[in-house]
Amino acid sequence: MKNTTSEPATSASQSTQPINNQEKILTGDRATGALHLGHFVGSLQQRMQLQHQFAQTILVADMQGLTDNGHNPKKVSSNILNVVADYLAVGIDPLKTTICLQSALPALAELTMYYANLVSIARLERNPTVKTEINSKSFGRSIPAGFLTYPISQAADITAFRATLVPVGEDQLPMLEQTNEIVRRLNTIAQQDILLECKPLLSKVSRLPSVDGKSKMSKSMGNTIMLGSSQKDISKAVKSMYTDANHLRVSDPGQVAGNVVFTYLDAFHQDEDYIADLKAHYSAGGLGDGTVKKILEECLQDLLAPIRVRRATLTSDPSQLIAILKQGTERSQDETNDVLAQVKNAFGLNLF
Repeated sequence: MKNTTSEPATSASQSTQPINNQEKILTGDRATGALHLGHFVGSLQQRMQLQHQFAQTILVADMQGLTDNGHNPKKVSSNILNVVADYLAVGIDPLKTTICLQSALPALAELTMYYANLVSIARLERNPTVKTEINSKSFGRSIPAGFLTYPISQAADITAFRATLVPVGEDQLPMLEQTNEIVRRLNTIAQQDILLECKPLLSKVSRLPSVDGKSKMSKSMGNTIMLGSSQKDISKAVKSMYTDANHLRVSDPGQVAGNVVFTYLDAFHQDEDYIADLKAHYSAGGLGDGTVKKILEECLQDLLAPIRVRRATLTSDPSQLIAILKQGTERSQDETNDVLAQVKNAFGLNLF
């Protein structure tokens, strides 16, 4: 999906479209840093559309952020409002989307504890998503218990909000399958369907590569473009982007596949025909990397300038961000507590 407009795209048909109350969406982000272009193209654009079609909740997952940052909790606590500011700056509407804080909903932690008794360590270690993350972080056998039980916490989040649709990439499908396993086991214990199974809502956009083309985006590695990046930072990032190492002269034919600049143009430029012509010209020779990078920089500057301005305004008044987050969290209390009560009844923990 491509969007280079200065304001979030909201058509009249979207604003009057009735909400589908048969489906509920839960999505969210760990509060470990401000959001970047990978988040924008991978999830935020989709959320802006979904909020006009479904009942949508976005969870700021600060507790899950601690699963690999327990030694540095400030990394999480200091980024909670940054994440909320990013949501609002791109066009998430708190009147249409409930934005809430994981740690301020005690039912989520309690559900995690109950569900933990339905899952074995062996099953958690077999989860492909968890195995990949463990290897990438080089934990060895020093895996934080919270990190290993991440799928259980995610199951608590999904079921507590009675979510039926969960936007994910393909790499997260094993997490949803584990959630549904927990749902089926709990329903068997209860002898009735008190929890709902969820379905994935797969992203149509593949993961955006880092500007160096070598790995996934990471703020700590300095290989990404943040939503609040300055003009100077955007220009510097684009100029450093990987193109084609064999494209030594303008007249040389260039390689489009694997060329990060063209990957970003595909993701963010609105004129597909224009980009197709650029690719053909580059492949045939006669188009320099500097020219293509200039086109991409103009595109990203246009996209991020209004987001940066809105974000600066929002972060200048933290009380506004806190109020929005608190309101969304309070709206979520009754729903999550109701699911918790039903789960406790299923375990017979309802003496008073």
